[in-house]
Amino acid sequence: MNTDIQSPVWMVVSAPSGAGKTTLCNRLLQEYPEIHYSVSCTTRRARLGEQDGVDYTFMNASAFEAKVACDAFLEHAEVHGACYGTLKESVFGQLMRGVDVLMDIDVQGAAQIRRFIQSESCPDVMKRAYVDVFITPPSIEALHERLIHRGADDADVIERRVNKARDEMESRSDYDYIVVNGDIETAYDHLRSIYVATHWRAFDAREKNNHCQ
Repeated sequence: MNTDIQSPVWMVVSAPSGAGKTTLCNRLLQEYPEIHYSVSCTTRRARLGEQDGVDYTFMNASAFEAKVACDAFLEHAEVHGACYGTLKESVFGQLMRGVDVLMDIDVQGAAQIRRFIQSESCPDVMKRAYVDVFITPPSIEALHERLIHRGADDADVIERRVNKARDEMESRSDYDYIVVNGDIETAYDHLRSIYVATHWRAFDAREKNNHCQ
């Protein structure tokens, strides 16, 4: 074991649309700029203002399929005709350098990653670093009100988002932690505490391993 490598944290965060996941993740990245935010690959075209390697890693369908064929993705899915995925190496490489990684991902992607974590092929550094968090609104009714007040979608889209949120919230018990976002400051304190506590957990495990060698 290389004792020069720090004990990094790999935090995966999921939430229904409108639960405040992006705001909370951005707060964490602002307070801890050393965290590496994982950038997904996609086959969709870049939108105005998006930068390759910053917003997404843009690739064509053939290149994406080649990555799928060689099992290069931690998770991948097709959404609205475009493919999205997270490369194993992009996370593993950061963790091996002792860099913390934050992923903002849906429940289907998180489930794929969880299966990988439980597999024999998952490197120990990834297993030790991993923690996942589900951000939930205080209630479906509260989420519905937020989506209405946000004013970004029409009634049909809001209804679809609410129905999808009900399904996604069924998966919250699969996560290591659940953060209820009724108040953004309280929710952020909880998310930050999980991040800090996971660092101590990883550090303690590393110290125990070093003493046993």
